[in-house]
Amino acid sequence: MPQGDAATSTAWETIKRAVGRLTRSSPPRMALLIFAAVIALFTSLLMMPWSTATGESPEFHDALFVATSAVSVTGLSPVNTAEHWSLAGQIVILTGIQVGGLGILTLASLVAASVTHHLGLRTRLVAQEGISTGKLGEVGSLIKTVVICSVVAEAVLALVLIPRLIIIEGDILRGFWHGIFYAISAFNNAGFVIHADGLAGVNHDPIVLWTLMVGVFVGSLGFPVLLLLWRYRWHIKSWSLHTKLTMEITTLFLVVGAVLYAILEWNHLDTIGTMTTGEKIQNSIFASVMMRSGGFSVVENVMEHSETMLITNALMFVGGGSASTAGGIKVTTFAVIFLAFLAEARGHEDSSAHGRTIPAQAVRVGVSVVAMGATFVLLSTLALIIITGEDLERPLFESISAFATCGLTSGLTEELPPSGLYVLSALMFAGRVGIMTFAAALTIRQSRIRYRYPEGRPIIG
Repeated sequence: MPQGDAATSTAWETIKRAVGRLTRSSPPRMALLIFAAVIALFTSLLMMPWSTATGESPEFHDALFVATSAVSVTGLSPVNTAEHWSLAGQIVILTGIQVGGLGILTLASLVAASVTHHLGLRTRLVAQEGISTGKLGEVGSLIKTVVICSVVAEAVLALVLIPRLIIIEGDILRGFWHGIFYAISAFNNAGFVIHADGLAGVNHDPIVLWTLMVGVFVGSLGFPVLLLLWRYRWHIKSWSLHTKLTMEITTLFLVVGAVLYAILEWNHLDTIGTMTTGEKIQNSIFASVMMRSGGFSVVENVMEHSETMLITNALMFVGGGSASTAGGIKVTTFAVIFLAFLAEARGHEDSSAHGRTIPAQAVRVGVSVVAMGATFVLLSTLALIIITGEDLERPLFESISAFATCGLTSGLTEELPPSGLYVLSALMFAGRVGIMTFAAALTIRQSRIRYRYPEGRPIIG
C-alpha cells in the first residue's frame, strides 16, 4: 500500500475509533456534534451564490442564522425568505427543516430508548410506558416508524394545501411548491413562510390557516403520543401517563391561550380589532396554537398589547410535547413540576397523577431543565439588551422564541447586528439540542450512592 494511502487509512481508523468511544461514552455529546455538523453543512450550502435571488453570496452571519433556524425548526430569519433566497436556496432551507425535524424526532426517540437500557428494571418499565412502540429494542424499526409517521402526516397536509394554494396563486407550479413547503414547515413546527408579505399572501384563507393549525398541533404532540393515539384511538384508559399528561396540558394551554388572546386583542385595531367575529375567534385559536411552537402569525406580534406578548412568552417557554418537533421545556416537564407543587401544598410526600406515582428523580430533572432554560434566556436577553440598547420587552420575546424554537418575532431579529444574530443562533442550538441531551444525560447518570451525609435543613422561603 502506498505511504499516502496508509497514512489516510490510519487517520480514518483513528477518527472511527474516537467517534466510537464518544458514541459509547456520551450519546448526548455525540448528538450535539452531529447537529453542529449538519448546521455547518447547510450553512455552506446557503453561502453559495446560487442560493440567493441576486446571485451573490450572502453574509456569513445570515447564512449561519438561517441554517441554524432551519435545522432547529425555529423559523426566525434576519431576511425575507421569499425575497432574499432563490428557489434553490428555499429548497435548501426546506431540506434543512426536513432533516432537522426527522433528526430531532429520531434522535429524541433513540435517546429515550437508550435511556431505558441504562436504568434499573423498574425505571425502565416506567420509561417504556411513554415510548412504547412494540419494538423498542429494534433501532431500525424505531427509525422507520418515525420516518413513516412524519412522511404520512406531511403528505396528508400537502394534499389539502396544494389544491387550495393553486386556486389562490392562480399558478399550478407555485401552488404545488408552496403547498409542499407549508406542509413540511407546519408539521415540523418550523414557521418559515415563503410569501413576501407573510400569511397575508394566502389571503388569510380559512382552509389554509386551519390546515396549518392541525399540522402544527399534531407535530407538537410528539412521536410517542402519536403512536399511542394511533394504536388506542380514544380508549383513554389504555393511554400511558405521558400521553394523558401531554394531551391534558396541551388542550388546557390551547384553550387558555385562545381565550386570553381574544380578551386582550378583541378590540385592538392594530391586530384583530377590525375583523369579523368569526375571524377574531379563528385568529385567536390560530395565535394560541402558534404560541407554543408553530411560529406562523397572521398579525405582527410587535403590534400586540404588552400583556399579550407576556402570555405568549409564557406559552412559548413551555412549548410542546417531548420527542416532538416543538421546542420549549415541554408540557410534561411543566406538568411534573406543577404536580410536585400541588403535592407539597397538600403535604403529600410523593406527587402522583392518574393513579401513578411520579418518581422524585423526574421532578429533579424537570427542575434542572427549567433552570437551564431560564438561565439561557436570561443570558441571551441581557446580551441583546447590551447589543441593541433596547428595553426589556423585545429582547426577552426574541430570546424566548429562539430558545423555544418557536419562530414568532417582535421584529428585532431583522434589526440585529451580526453579534446579536450569533447570540440567537447559539440559543436556538442550545434550546433545540441542548435541553434534550441535557435531560437525557441527567437521566443516564443516575447512580446509587451507598452513603448519606447528616441532614442539614436550610431555611426555604
